[in-house]
Amino acid sequence: MALKPFNIEAGDIPRYTYEDYKLWEGDWELIKGYPYAMSPSPKRKHQNYGSNFVFQVKKHFETKSEQCNCNVYYELDWIISNDTVVCPDLMIVCGSFDTDFLTFPPTLIVEIGSESTRLKDRNTKFRLYEANGVKYYLIIDTDKESFEIFELVDNSYKQNDGLELFKLSNECSIEIKLQNLF
Repeated sequence: MALKPFNIEAGDIPRYTYEDYKLWEGDWELIKGYPYAMSPSPKRKHQNYGSNFVFQVKKHFETKSEQCNCNVYYELDWIISNDTVVCPDLMIVCGSFDTDFLTFPPTLIVEIGSESTRLKDRNTKFRLYEANGVKYYLIIDTDKESFEIFELVDNSYKQNDGLELFKLSNECSIEIKLQNLF
């Protein structure tokens, strides 16, 4: 389905729903009814960091003796509401679900920044994830080989870039050395 034409001068900016979103071709996100194209595909450094993160987290979950009902996902849709669907680069989800998408907040989200997504990651998604109770939000800059870690404390994100032990649930914690993944 093609996006509806509009007349920006007349203030006619269309808003969309999840039902519209399901019909679109390509990779999109929908935030408060506004579509965001997710192209071109991520660069090599982005994909390398993402795969290193997934590998480290999966390895941890496989070798831990504690029961941990958490898993890591790469680019899984999270349907927040009828007009908001995001596809974080990476997320750790604790709890069971049987759909091909998520309908509750993940415990940890990683956005691997690029020039084209930096503003959205730092503002729009930051506020969206904070408001929807995502416990940890990590913003990775592969060009600078740096990261920012935000932890939800009293319903607000507090920056804690030294954090390496993430308490995912009462039963599960994970140590992630983000600098080692570059």
